[in-house]
Amino acid sequence: MPPTQAESVIKSIIREIGQECAAHGEVVSETLVAFMVKAVVLDPSNGFNVDRTLTKSDVQKLVKLCMARLLDTKNPSLDTIKMQVYFDINYTSREEFLQEHHRVLESRLGSVCREITDNRACAREELESLYRKIVSYVLLRSGLGSPTDIKIVREATAALQSVFPQAELGTFLTLSKKDKERQLKELTMIVTGIRLFNRDCGKGGEGIDDLPAILQEAIPATTHHVDSQLQIAQNWAHRYTAILEKATDNPLVAIDLQPYKLKEALYNVRQYEVFLQIILSDIITSAQEVEIMIKQLGAQLEQLKMTVKSKIAVPTSQVFPIFVALASLWNSFQDETVLISVLSNLITHLEQFLGTHELFPKKILQDFLEEVTVKTDICRIKEHLEERVHPEDFQNLEWFFPETTANFDKLLIQYQGFCGYTFATTDGLLLPGNPSIGILKYKEKYYTFNSRNAAYSFAENPEIYIDIIKEKAQKNAELIQLLQLHRHFDILIPYSQANLRQKITHSVQTDLSHMRRENCSQVYPPKDVSTQTMREGSTRVPRPQIYIAGLRGGKSKVTHGVKVNLTRSVNET
Repeated sequence: MPPTQAESVIKSIIREIGQECAAHGEVVSETLVAFMVKAVVLDPSNGFNVDRTLTKSDVQKLVKLCMARLLDTKNPSLDTIKMQVYFDINYTSREEFLQEHHRVLESRLGSVCREITDNRACAREELESLYRKIVSYVLLRSGLGSPTDIKIVREATAALQSVFPQAELGTFLTLSKKDKERQLKELTMIVTGIRLFNRDCGKGGEGIDDLPAILQEAIPATTHHVDSQLQIAQNWAHRYTAILEKATDNPLVAIDLQPYKLKEALYNVRQYEVFLQIILSDIITSAQEVEIMIKQLGAQLEQLKMTVKSKIAVPTSQVFPIFVALASLWNSFQDETVLISVLSNLITHLEQFLGTHELFPKKILQDFLEEVTVKTDICRIKEHLEERVHPEDFQNLEWFFPETTANFDKLLIQYQGFCGYTFATTDGLLLPGNPSIGILKYKEKYYTFNSRNAAYSFAENPEIYIDIIKEKAQKNAELIQLLQLHRHFDILIPYSQANLRQKITHSVQTDLSHMRRENCSQVYPPKDVSTQTMREGSTRVPRPQIYIAGLRGGKSKVTHGVKVNLTRSVNET
């Protein structure tokens, strides 16, 4: 079957499943259905052959199996897959998010900008209307107050008039479209800088929120919430692990556990934990950025005060770059505010996928926990802290150790840092690997283990255990995302409609592997604020002497700056 025809068939199957679920009162997204189709096809027990064209009976069987899974609302596996789909759709890296955020802002300003750049105003009333549109544009672009609030409009107009009086509209209208757009952006930055400076001096700043203070309150609160949710998830994970570990040694316990899908519940909380760690990493990066920006803000405001101190008029060449830098810094505060809000919202929505844990009978859980020692991940790692692999025992394998490997904690560990050997030999039990035992490099991939014995056994024939893990993931599709096994399954269903969007969300190592990265971030220092100028050859053009008078303000609460042009005439040079 040609790929386009196959895609059409899959789309049709997805729509049919979605409609059937809706008829049963369960609303599901197409992305979730697509992932479930993939999960059902991958499971070898369902008997689908991905190399063969689906028959009518195959389609009916596929729809029926997908329906059964999607309507089994008490199954932790479904919750985990829903969580993965939700996170995959709604989370992007910090850099991607900020790029998209800026793109959306630009697109929203497009129509307002065109109204100005395409304007052909001539009459006085038309010019006044154009000037008001420029004020509105400046306010919308800066995000510092509503263009319908009269106080804010007056303040912004006064700031704009000090650098771009209405009399200069004639010159503005002669510019090319691109030059107009460029000047509008520059004016926005300068006006924003002026308003922020006025706010700091107590002579303006109407409608400007104190973003540094808001962030200093919001970031710790969000971090605390993530930490508390992590603690809940880890407590569940530790208890489930203890019970499942007991079941591996006692077949009767394993039989008793089957109805409760405890292993699937463990996968659910471990996936939740991984996602929280990713979000926490972004929040910590934000906290570091904000801390740096607050220091920069204070320095720039102090520099402005020193520049205008005791001066009646100040050269624009001195203050404009500082205003622009100040506005740029405030834009960064706005970015961080939106980012923290989005991450906080994401955390809240992820909690809905933990419902099955509340359904687990507490009495049953307590019964299983009797005579069982619940160990934290850190405790498990400490138990084997003194164990080490001896590299000389392996002729053709590389092992890495913390004291001899540069950037040891940056190595990207397979299976999210869980021990692959334990997972393969216990039918899917997740135990944290201990990197200090030694990290195995095999076919350019890195593996950790929870004990030296596990490391030695895996290293004897890695392919056996890698294949077992892959087979287990075919039966429990949520493991593909949890253990980052996408590379093993890309070729099985080549049609994008049946694939969860492929991306490595983060190379974050969690407490599970004791490879949790130090919560550091790349901080890009601000570029020096400077202007590009062209050297005037040997022409005797007079040096511009433009000043802003009134920046120091007076008795009134609002500072009124006036631009004064003292540049000598060309005839005088």
